[in-house]
Amino acid sequence: MQRTRFGDMACSIARALDVIGEPWSPLILRDIYVGVSRFEQIQQDLGVSRKVLAERLKWLVESGVLKRRQYSDRPPRYEYTLTTKGIELCDLLLVMVRWGDRWLSGEAGPPVRYLHHGCGRIGHVELVCSECGLPMHATDVDVLPGPGAA
Repeated sequence: MQRTRFGDMACSIARALDVIGEPWSPLILRDIYVGVSRFEQIQQDLGVSRKVLAERLKWLVESGVLKRRQYSDRPPRYEYTLTTKGIELCDLLLVMVRWGDRWLSGEAGPPVRYLHHGCGRIGHVELVCSECGLPMHATDVDVLPGPGAA
């Protein structure tokens, strides 16, 4: 079955989903973000098929989210690192973590904690307005057409 392409839609959410909307992609990015960067390591950690992992890694490299670097000649082996674009995409994953921790972690609590470099404390992501610094949630905004609107 052919995957629907969203990249040409005049919608930033659709365009982002075109890059990471397939369920394995955010998990692959998560692994690389925490230092699991080689094909075999990622495959073992996720339990994803080698074919699917190869396809997803290829797509993420083509999309400019990951870089591939050869670390062995015989046999040829590669590791993956996040590009600047990929690091910024991990910011989105931190927002997803916050939501998952709040609504889905159950009695056991969150499976991972995040130590903030800036203050040295365990924290979580909060959305704030880039202009005034106040909290910014879906109920605090009106959606207006932008310059790229269709």
